[in-house]
Amino acid sequence: MTLRSSHVVPSINHEGSGTSYAVPRLCGALADAHVDVSLHVLARGVPPRWDGPAVHQYPEWGGPFLRLGVSPSMRRALRLQTRGAPTIVHSHGLWLMPNVYSAYAVENTHSHLVTSPHGAFDPWAWKNSRWRKRLMWTLLQRRAVERAECLVVTSESERRGIRSLGLRAPIAVIPLGVDVPPLLSAVVTPSSRRLVFFGRLHAKKGIDVLLRAWAGVSPRFPDWELHVIGPDDRGYAAEMQVLATTLRVQRVVFRGPIYGEQKWRELAAARLFVLPTHAENFGLAVAEALASGVPAIVTKGAPWEGLERERCGRWIEHGEDALVACLDDCLGRDPEELRAMGQRGRRWIEREFSWSLVSENTVKVYSWLIDGGATPACVRMD
Repeated sequence: MTLRSSHVVPSINHEGSGTSYAVPRLCGALADAHVDVSLHVLARGVPPRWDGPAVHQYPEWGGPFLRLGVSPSMRRALRLQTRGAPTIVHSHGLWLMPNVYSAYAVENTHSHLVTSPHGAFDPWAWKNSRWRKRLMWTLLQRRAVERAECLVVTSESERRGIRSLGLRAPIAVIPLGVDVPPLLSAVVTPSSRRLVFFGRLHAKKGIDVLLRAWAGVSPRFPDWELHVIGPDDRGYAAEMQVLATTLRVQRVVFRGPIYGEQKWRELAAARLFVLPTHAENFGLAVAEALASGVPAIVTKGAPWEGLERERCGRWIEHGEDALVACLDDCLGRDPEELRAMGQRGRRWIEREFSWSLVSENTVKVYSWLIDGGATPACVRMD
């Protein structure tokens, strides 16, 4: 019998964002593994240059319901998906009605609900629209999450955070996959060396800490420049540009969002990547930098302790002092040493973060829920 899975995510229209990349890419990897896959989203469009799987899009109610993603047609369609043979309904994210409809769809059926929070339980995530989320959690979302037979997270730290909330369902720890680009050895880099931040410009990313650290470090390294690349989040980019001006930092460039092939070229032109984040459930930009052969400096708000083990970067405490000390060390290293670190990081990504490995573990979880048997190694009961 063919394994069936229906994936539900409110939106995939933000090119370059986590779920807009990860969910369609997971669907594609599962299809390659001969899983019957369908992808269900609200009718908010798809990113430019879309080459993912076929998408079922559903209209949503407007007015005061718009922010909730209310869509009776999606609710009906998901219910139809669970009729007949058992289906895995895999819900991605929280706080919108599609993530509740996923739970409704498996009620009184032989189908099974899997939920991937994608960092939605992180304390920083709770702070955004916290009153709406508290109300949503109390009225609808908690019951929907508790109906899940398995939660899927991308790191041990995310698993521990979920357990601290008292949720007792089995948790599968499956990191995101990463597409490893060809090595762009032909890229012509500028004479100055680039330290690159790549990601959404949001308060939780620690860009203010980065700018203050750069103000202290940059005079000692006049051949380095800082490039801040990524989409703005509600005016935060302008706020950081004002901070950069106030600090009188030199050789810092705000580049805006860059996607597609150009993203890989920008990463290949970097000598060092930095993410001084307060909180990440995974940190896709870190994986993409390593896949491009660029060593990474990442704070302990992201689950990248393997940087130290694999000798491809630094995993440091959050804060200006720690970042200054780390930058002083890394910016002063020989270029060949940095290149060797980046090569080790790329090999690590190829070895442990392939989409084929992600789909293999995901299929094991799905099959275990439907057929029973031995618990997959990636599933934790504690």
